[in-house]
Amino acid sequence: MRDTKESRLLLVLLIAIAFALITVDIRGGEDSPVDGARQAAATVFGPIENGVSTAVDPVGNAIAAVRDSGDRHDRIAELERDNAALKAKLGSDARNRSRLAQLDKMLRIAGEGQYGIKGAQVIAIGAAQGFSWTVTIDIGADDGVKRDMTVLNGSGLVGRVTTVGPHSATVLLANDPDFTVGTRMEGSDELGFASGQGDRPFRVQLLNAKADVKKGDRLITFGSQADKPFVPGVPVGKVLRVDPSGGDLTRTVYVEPFVSFTKLDIVGVVVEAPTKDPRDTVLPPKSKPKPTPTVTVTVTPSGNAPAGDNADDTTDDNTGADATAGAQPTP
Repeated sequence: MRDTKESRLLLVLLIAIAFALITVDIRGGEDSPVDGARQAAATVFGPIENGVSTAVDPVGNAIAAVRDSGDRHDRIAELERDNAALKAKLGSDARNRSRLAQLDKMLRIAGEGQYGIKGAQVIAIGAAQGFSWTVTIDIGADDGVKRDMTVLNGSGLVGRVTTVGPHSATVLLANDPDFTVGTRMEGSDELGFASGQGDRPFRVQLLNAKADVKKGDRLITFGSQADKPFVPGVPVGKVLRVDPSGGDLTRTVYVEPFVSFTKLDIVGVVVEAPTKDPRDTVLPPKSKPKPTPTVTVTVTPSGNAPAGDNADDTTDDNTGADATAGAQPTP
């Protein structure tokens, strides 16, 4: 349409009519005279509006998603942080429970042997000062630790202190090839010397070549002069294998250590030796073998079996009663 005087007049007229209809519709309320026309228009244009809305809504939703994505990302990151913190707490609780269990076992050994100990934590492992199997603990001279003190944990002998600093110390582990400790056999008191072999069992030379020793026998530390470097009575391990006696002056046995040297955490340094040898009292009670279940099967003779077949059998009253009860009358 060209911009002419007539077209402008028509536009002004249409606008005036539209305002008039809006005024009449508002004043009429629910009884508006244009209500029918509005409903008719809704019937005609409603499907078109719905189609347009369906087409536009996904775009609008996508825009809203982009707008809110920052908030959702922050929330997800927050949840991930909370989840990681919870996992760390659970892991810490499990570790604390494990440490408490280790501490309880170590205190039991200290109580049974009457050892005065200083608790410590293993903070490093490695080849310190040329030794192959060593750990570093977090207590030292300021805590009363000295060279050549016995180190133990809740399972038994860990090693001995070799070097001491103000706040830390190095411990030579009992499985080191340069480690040797005097041992006593539980019960028989047979003496020997145990040597470390790395990740293999201890090698023990018994002084008595004819010693009566068998698999499962247990050993403890014999103790050193003035209780250094070893106090007596600390559990060492149990016999795995015994070499046959070949006429040598000593007898060789191989011993599985009670301590797992790859799982060290809480240990104790014996800073005060017992007033008397605890002997075998520090060893844990022996586990009792589980009884093997037995099954007893009772066979009841059939009632249809000939009486002569059981004539020579010896039966008690109950068996006879069962046999009679099982018999069927003949019609």
